[in-house]
Amino acid sequence: MSRFPWNTSALLVLTLAIGGAGGYWLARKAQAQASVAAAATERKPLYWYDPMVPQQHFDAPGKSPFMDMQLVPKYADSDGDTAAIRIEPGIQQNLGMRLATVSLGKLDRTLQVTGLLTFNDRDVALLQARAGGFVERTYALAPGDVVKAGAPVADILVPEWAGLQEEYLALRSTSEPALLAAARQRLLLAGMPATLVEQLARSGRARPVITLTSPIAGVIRELDVRTGMTLAAGAPLARINGLGQVWLEAAVPETQAAGLKVGQAVDARLPAFPDRPVTGTLASILPENDQQSRTLRLRIELPNADGQLRPGMTAQVSLDLAGQSAVLQIPSEAVIRTGKRNLVMLAEDQGRFRPVEVRLGQENGGLVAVLQGLQEGQRVVASGQFLIDSEASLKGIEARTVDESAATMTKPAVHEADGRIVEITAQGMTISHGPFNTLGMPGMTMTFALARPELAEGLKPGDRIRFGVSQGDAGLVIEQVRKQEQQP
Repeated sequence: MSRFPWNTSALLVLTLAIGGAGGYWLARKAQAQASVAAAATERKPLYWYDPMVPQQHFDAPGKSPFMDMQLVPKYADSDGDTAAIRIEPGIQQNLGMRLATVSLGKLDRTLQVTGLLTFNDRDVALLQARAGGFVERTYALAPGDVVKAGAPVADILVPEWAGLQEEYLALRSTSEPALLAAARQRLLLAGMPATLVEQLARSGRARPVITLTSPIAGVIRELDVRTGMTLAAGAPLARINGLGQVWLEAAVPETQAAGLKVGQAVDARLPAFPDRPVTGTLASILPENDQQSRTLRLRIELPNADGQLRPGMTAQVSLDLAGQSAVLQIPSEAVIRTGKRNLVMLAEDQGRFRPVEVRLGQENGGLVAVLQGLQEGQRVVASGQFLIDSEASLKGIEARTVDESAATMTKPAVHEADGRIVEITAQGMTISHGPFNTLGMPGMTMTFALARPELAEGLKPGDRIRFGVSQGDAGLVIEQVRKQEQQP
């Protein structure tokens, strides 16, 4: 009777021991399976980089040669696109991000620059002594005075002219017209003005002292005559500038000079006369460029019939520049100007943003023309793009150059996926691939045609690849293939 309870207890202990061992074995097996699954799903870095120098890539981990820090691994994004940044819609809203559409239209410009009034150097008269003599009298004039045409400047005694006049008058009483004509010609050749010769012939009296007058109306720029001076033939006495028309000189940045045309109308407003705009004409674009300011000089002619426009005054110049008939345009605020190139953040589907280099044209009214790098209908970030650019730099994402953008525009869209080569034949490549997220196509095994036969070079069945296909009338065609490292 006593052995039965002992046998029952032993049996119970043995059963518990066997159950505990089985549970331990099952737990260890589950843990091993989890470790295998974790190892299988562990991503391998594409490369390592220094966050302070993200454009430099390294094939293995280690210490940065630039900074005292370890290199950071770079993994492929969840959608496989390593050249773009993905931002969730909620984060976009928190950042206050705004998008703008690339549109096609005409971009006219109105260029506003400041100019300075100067004298018209084509309207200049010089007063000179045509023969040697003496200054008998000067009139109350000084540089800067405004004079009328015919205003007296100085009385000059010319002994040579006095003798020739007496000779001419003496020959008038003779009956030799040839001698009289010769005497008249000698007066003209001696430098005596024809008007004075006519006065001598009419009055019949010699005039040893001649009054020199201003040949035009204007302002005296230079006056080099004083009473009692001895003059030599050809000595300059005065320089007079006309005021009937003045020049307005302005400088335009060479990057904005496209569209200027000689002869076009120009509007100018002067602070001295704010209620009276003046319309002039673009007379010339001077051929020499200012190397210091990188500007082109313009010469504008302004009418000055009442003489109120005086050289030295400033004016605000408005130049209408005709734009190109049809250009792509985006807001100027969307451009990131680095000094060496111009970038925009291109918005794509599924919250992806990609830095793209653009080539810009003329700019006006908050819009700038895009000559290369974008297409009509694309969207760019107009607000918040600097934060995205900073993130792209930290992740080592390089902006697509203008040439690459132009090449991309001529090619169909490429959709990427991961896969494993099953077979390579003359008809194409059979691939067991994962889903094409951008096509909404699930993973499967199928045969793709090759866009170029050389895409299959160096590949064999079993290789894991990252490949891109384009969709056309002939179906899905492989456009690019990149071999990936084999998973252990």
